[in-house]
Amino acid sequence: MRAVIQRVSEASVTIDGVKRAQIGKGYLLLLGCENADDSTDIEWLSKKVVNLRVFDDENGVMNRSILDIGGEILVVSQFTLWASYKKGNRPSYLRAGSHEITIPLYEQFCRQLSADLGKQVATGEFGADMKVALVNDGPVTICMDTKNKE
Repeated sequence: MRAVIQRVSEASVTIDGVKRAQIGKGYLLLLGCENADDSTDIEWLSKKVVNLRVFDDENGVMNRSILDIGGEILVVSQFTLWASYKKGNRPSYLRAGSHEITIPLYEQFCRQLSADLGKQVATGEFGADMKVALVNDGPVTICMDTKNKE
């Protein structure tokens, strides 16, 4: 699994002109799954996300987690995180997982993240043409890959 985590003061997803989800302070998390992902990837990534300390403490130091601040999370599926750009100028998405595998993984990740966060996460719609709006706070953007944990 690959994730791009952006610390936001607000974020939303609109589909066909209708706002599907909106959050305040927290994370916009873009998630890409591949066929090799499984429940161990879900558990590792979810724990990393909720314990990531990128919110300021009383001294202005990034030392607080999303749990500490009571923040929200918006999860958006994004297969393009698996783009390969080595040959030519048109990216290949061969490593992006098939719908049969990635939809259940995405849904399981959202359930696990909700459990670890202690509240429901907001989501986009898997496979939909989404318009994502955000105000990146900082900016703070962190990339994670469960196959590269070091």
